[in-house]
Amino acid sequence: MSRIVLGVGASHSTLMNTNWDEVAHRDDARRFRAGLGEARELVEAARPDAVVVIGSNHFRGFFLDLMPAFTVGVAECVGSGESGTPGGPLPVDTDLARKLMWSLSDADFDAAFSLRLQVDHGITHALQYLLPDLDVPMVPVVMNMFAPPLPSLARCDAFGTVLRRAIESDGQDKRVLVVASGGLSHRLPWPKWFSAMSDDDRFLVEAWLNGRDSWKDYEVRRRQIIRAAEADINPEFDRRFLELLLEGDLSEIVAKSSAEIEEEAGNGAQEIRSWVAMSRALGAAKGRVLAYEPIDTWITGMAVAVLEPLPGT
Repeated sequence: MSRIVLGVGASHSTLMNTNWDEVAHRDDARRFRAGLGEARELVEAARPDAVVVIGSNHFRGFFLDLMPAFTVGVAECVGSGESGTPGGPLPVDTDLARKLMWSLSDADFDAAFSLRLQVDHGITHALQYLLPDLDVPMVPVVMNMFAPPLPSLARCDAFGTVLRRAIESDGQDKRVLVVASGGLSHRLPWPKWFSAMSDDDRFLVEAWLNGRDSWKDYEVRRRQIIRAAEADINPEFDRRFLELLLEGDLSEIVAKSSAEIEEEAGNGAQEIRSWVAMSRALGAAKGRVLAYEPIDTWITGMAVAVLEPLPGT
């Protein structure tokens, strides 16, 4: 049977690509990037045959005309290529992806699937820094983390259980890496789609609804809005989350509602759903935090952590 050999959680920020010169002199930014480098070395040592990447989509592949809670890419997958992230066709492990879809269906998950999935940095940022050669086939899993109502944290936890079962029952002998992309605490200047008030709010909702064939037309103003936002990071929340992750028990977090997460750690913290699913898929594991830095310039609590399955699990 196939097995999970390593789990990695990594925050993402396209500002690390487009505005690195602004922070290259700062110790916190260098420490975070060094943490990604250490994680990349661990990935190389784990020799994965496939990688499952769980992340979000920032309205460059999914839009308000159709927003599934969970989507698995089972065939063609294309990176948007925004802000210096990988663009164009990405390799997909179609066999493992289809196995995951069947396992989700058998577990009464009504997940969507796509034979032509477009992903943005919610998936590709992790690939760029952990698997820069893009030579390991992946299974992209996109969770809705920005357009409420969101899948509950408990549902994302259950997704991790099904993912583990799918990998272990695929009839293959693959070494599988599971990557969680996104988080931790941060607050984006994004409105609720049902309560847009300011001109910027209405512009963003229009972009999220009508951008399927023209998302690039909205990019300049979108980035201006994000760059103008003040950082709202909660290091206490982040450090507690990482502590629980290493303890192997995220039940304290999973019990929280989406509203509680947003109030405590910002709407961007909803991306911890990917970490919750990854942790559950790993099961009993030993973990390390390779970096945690609340980087105001990137408006995000930036973390890198790894989980290694305990022998015999």
